[in-house]
Amino acid sequence: MYRELEEEVGLKPDMVKVLGRTQSWLHYRLPKRFIRPSEDPVCIGQKQVWFLMRLTAAESDIRLDADDTPEFDHWRWVTYWYPISAVVDFKQGVYRQALTQLAGRLSPQRRPARRRRGGR
Repeated sequence: MYRELEEEVGLKPDMVKVLGRTQSWLHYRLPKRFIRPSEDPVCIGQKQVWFLMRLTAAESDIRLDADDTPEFDHWRWVTYWYPISAVVDFKQGVYRQALTQLAGRLSPQRRPARRRRGGR
């Protein structure tokens, strides 16, 4: 998790505080149309553990160009449940599971209202 954090957004471990993680691995499968049988190994999906973190450094410490091959070209703060509606449909279940599990790790005054399935 810390390696990914530094590679993707240039943050070191002392720049964040880990508030929680998902209880176990969360899985999604790629739709058949996205599976590339010619690749080795063939990717059919992914399993992930999600972490909830608080940024303790300044926003200006976020560096998307920290790696030679950046994965992102911009970032922004969004509402807690926004990622579910912004991600490709076959990943929405995993996002919903992760955010639901992690919501309890937020302080009561920052806990987001629970969204209805399919709502925005």
